[in-house]
Amino acid sequence: MKIVNYATYAGCEERVAALRPAHREYVTQLLAASRLVACGPFTDGSGGLFIYETDSLAAAEELVAADPYHVGGAFASYRLTAWDIIKANPGLIPVAR
Repeated sequence: MKIVNYATYAGCEERVAALRPAHREYVTQLLAASRLVACGPFTDGSGGLFIYETDSLAAAEELVAADPYHVGGAFASYRLTAWDIIKANPGLIPVAR
């Protein structure tokens, strides 16, 4: 099942920047393990969107709990919601960086 995480940052750009390398390594591991469909920051710097592949909402909570941004206090809030993909155009999704 797909779970969307709409996360907002706590407002401390220095904290987000300091945690970014560990966070990016974490999401790279999730991607390699087929636990992450896509992710990326909002262009206004307010947070990011994550689409997880999990068996349950509880499993997605565990992914968030282990994210260095969550552990380090960079997330002010997040909201997890189950999501069904009805149609998609994979050609519009850029190759992971």
